[in-house]
Amino acid sequence: MKTTKLLLGLLFLIGFACKPAKEEATSPAELPILGERHVDENQDTVYHRIADFSFVNQLGDTVTNAEVAGKIYVADFFFTSCPTICPIMKKQMLRVYEQYGDNPDFKILSHSLDAAYDTPAVLKDFAEKLGIDNADTWNFLTGDQEKIFEIGQTSYLTTAMADQLEPGGFLHSGAFLLVDGEGRIRGVYDGTKADQVDRLIADIPKLLGK
Repeated sequence: MKTTKLLLGLLFLIGFACKPAKEEATSPAELPILGERHVDENQDTVYHRIADFSFVNQLGDTVTNAEVAGKIYVADFFFTSCPTICPIMKKQMLRVYEQYGDNPDFKILSHSLDAAYDTPAVLKDFAEKLGIDNADTWNFLTGDQEKIFEIGQTSYLTTAMADQLEPGGFLHSGAFLLVDGEGRIRGVYDGTKADQVDRLIADIPKLLGK
C-alpha cells in the first residue's frame, strides 16, 4: 500500500494528475472523495481521512486537527531553501491566499520537510517575505521530520521524503491537496501550473458552500 501511494506521488511530480483508482462524487459539492475506503460492520462507507497530527507553526503555536476541524483547507509540502519547484508553488499558493485568506472557514497548511533548518523563526521570516501576516489562515508548519514525511505519504498520499540525490536533499511533489471539513481529500492539483491552481480556486467554494 505504501509503495502504491508513493508511486502516485511520483507520478504527480512528473506532471501527471494524481488520481487514486477509487473516487466517489457527492452532492452538492460534486467533488470526488479520494483515497481508499471500506464498508464497516454496519454497512457504512468509511472514507480515507487525514490522520491526527500536531505540528508547530511560524509563531511557535501548536497546530493540530482541532484547528482545521470543520474547515476547508489546502495542504502542501515544501522547504524554505528549496532550489527547484517551491518558489513556483508559493507564488501560486499566494493566489489562493489572496482569494480566500479572509474567509474564517478556510486555511492553508504548508509543511516543511526540513525540520532541522526550518525553525519557527525561519518560517516566520519566510512568511513575512511572502507578505503573509495572517497565521490564522496560512500556517507554515514544522515538527518531527519523520512524522511530516509519514503524514505526507500515508495521509495526503503525496511524495515527501529525504533524498540526498535531489537538489536540496528532499524529494516532494508539487501537489496542492484540497481537504474538506471532515478531513477527506477532495482534490489534487499541480501547484506549479497556473491552470491547475485556477481549478483549485474554482473548486474551493464548492466545499465552502458559497
